[in-house]
Amino acid sequence: MAQSSTLLKVSASGKWESGVKTTNFVRNFPSFQMDEPVELGGTDAWPNPLEFVAAALNGCNGVMIPLVANELNFSFSAIDFETSGIIDIRGLLGEEGVSPHFQKVRFHVNIQTDEREERVHELQKEVERRCPVFNLLADAGVQLEVKWNKVNR
Repeated sequence: MAQSSTLLKVSASGKWESGVKTTNFVRNFPSFQMDEPVELGGTDAWPNPLEFVAAALNGCNGVMIPLVANELNFSFSAIDFETSGIIDIRGLLGEEGVSPHFQKVRFHVNIQTDEREERVHELQKEVERRCPVFNLLADAGVQLEVKWNKVNR
């Protein structure tokens, strides 16, 4: 029996513009740029790539939380995310033994719900197990400081 494919291709293209600025293209969406702060040689006109990774963690959880909540019959009315990452600039500058990616990511979720704390924890664990961006960071060995706060409706 032939097995159907469960793989999904995700792609983007990019074009270097000048300095440290790149224009990126994803599917048929408007292009967007990535830049760096002035102190890293950029013009600070756009977020840098790691800021996009932090935003991707928010967005991925914005997909996974409603998906898993629906499966668990978990009710909520709002979600806010706060994400920050720490990098050691020495890695970017080429120092041996220093990783250029995030050393630590702080990820906080504020979820407005009347569900019990145990249910919030159940949702959190399943979302963490299935969120692609969360797992990409975890598998890279990034220290993750995760906190979910239940906010009563």
